[in-house]
Amino acid sequence: MRRRTLTGKPMHRAAEMYIRDFKAGKMSRREFMTYATTVGLTAATAGSIIGARPARAGGHIQQGGTLRIQMEVHGMTEPRIYQWSEMGNQTRGLLEHLVHYNADGSFTPVLLDSWEINDDATEYRLNLRQGVKWNNGDDFTSADVAANFEGWCDTTVEGSSMPGRMGSLVDPDTGVLRAGAIETPDDHTVVLKLPTPDITIIAGIADYPAAVVHRTKIGVNHIDEGGSALGTGAYMLEDYSVGEKSVWVKNPNHTWWNADNGAYLDRVEFIDYGTDPATILAAVEAEEVDMVYETVGDFVDILDGLGLVRSEAQTAATIICRPNAITEVDGMKPYADVRVRKALAMAVDNAVVLELGYAGRGNVAENHHVSPIHPAYAELPPLTVDPAGAAALMEEAGMMDYEHEIHSLDDGWERDSTDAIAAQLRDAGFKVKRTVLPGSTYWNDWQKYPFSSTTWNQRPFGTQVLTLAYTSNAVWNETGFANEEFDRILAEANAIADADQRREKMRRLEEIMQEEGVIIQPFWRSIYNHYTENVVNAEMHPQFEIKYQHIGLAG
Repeated sequence: MRRRTLTGKPMHRAAEMYIRDFKAGKMSRREFMTYATTVGLTAATAGSIIGARPARAGGHIQQGGTLRIQMEVHGMTEPRIYQWSEMGNQTRGLLEHLVHYNADGSFTPVLLDSWEINDDATEYRLNLRQGVKWNNGDDFTSADVAANFEGWCDTTVEGSSMPGRMGSLVDPDTGVLRAGAIETPDDHTVVLKLPTPDITIIAGIADYPAAVVHRTKIGVNHIDEGGSALGTGAYMLEDYSVGEKSVWVKNPNHTWWNADNGAYLDRVEFIDYGTDPATILAAVEAEEVDMVYETVGDFVDILDGLGLVRSEAQTAATIICRPNAITEVDGMKPYADVRVRKALAMAVDNAVVLELGYAGRGNVAENHHVSPIHPAYAELPPLTVDPAGAAALMEEAGMMDYEHEIHSLDDGWERDSTDAIAAQLRDAGFKVKRTVLPGSTYWNDWQKYPFSSTTWNQRPFGTQVLTLAYTSNAVWNETGFANEEFDRILAEANAIADADQRREKMRRLEEIMQEEGVIIQPFWRSIYNHYTENVVNAEMHPQFEIKYQHIGLAG
């Protein structure tokens, strides 16, 4: 059988290896979909190899209508600095991506038509979709893509997480795009040239901060520009009120390139009811919303009972409770000592946190932030829960009398999970103070707390999260963790295409995370949303993406 690729050319040799590994039982279905589509196999072909079931039919979708979505309406920034999925969801109907990551683990082209990767993953040929227009009439060209890559590689932009996704495209000496790293041979082709292999580039440009902006709008907050903001998508902004509501309407003066497959709705409203699930429930009961961003805890069953459609995704989304090794408290750095960090982790039974904090709706995690659903996950020996040993280690560090203050969001399951951790630390004999904050306060300083819990979205590759959160210079490093061996092995792992070889690198990365007591990570989350029966294509995405340009109402 001829294996179809995005370009119609012969399969990348790595794809042949992935097929063999999958059939030999060395890869999971999701792992195969992620790897195979990264190197250019179409999602349909990859699905046929693993025997994937066809997508559930959504029924006839009518043109027109208004969709009301419960979701926090954050203050916005330029896309490179987006910190939360909610921010990416707001502009998703205006600013599109080069590539989408799908619920089955595959990647599919959006503003790209296809891509090719050379054998050692040092050269990417990106073939742009032709016929795409910006909503001011400009053609979408390779100049736009090149400008975005240049912006994504700029480490001087405070708060931008994108350089961490760009690998060796970033020059470590200058902190910007490496000279000669991008070529644009014509208006619809971009060639990326990396000095070292990196198989994560496609996954990196599928993440929500990688929304593609017009070449003249690099660094622009598109919310500030309102209805005149430039984008390739079908929608435009009508109103944006932080903490209250945002409204997106179909742009009457723009012909969207993908109009045959979306842009069904005339109007999309995101309504902010805060983070209290009870308040969100009241809005559902009052029929003020058609869809919720996420359903948590006991409210999953409650919304089931109201007759809404439930959608579930098993994910590598998680919560971590982390001490910060470099934050000072009263003139000292209480968590700089590895013995203190390890003692905290040793005292906590993650299975108890899953049950008490998340009603058992997930899987126990292992304190290293690499999920069994991630490609190249390595299984380690089970964690040892030892409160007595934890107390002895804390005593050895001279910190048994120290009071640990743990901050968390007031969102129900995050608060409950952190409470369960705090209770077990107290049972081990540690002094613990709990501080619970509303989102409007908590997120202002989320990286600065000495000890706090934070939620993290799934990423397709385990190395992506480790790069974003735990490398020495990572913008989103909230632990203060800095380890030269970890940084070096992570870079080596990103350069390896073979799953088994990469798994050995991953094993050592996981071991370092546990040995250094970097985080308490209790569980991997199953995540849920609910929507009314007349809403189509609103299934829960494993990375909380709401592609409202493809959602509609049943006719």
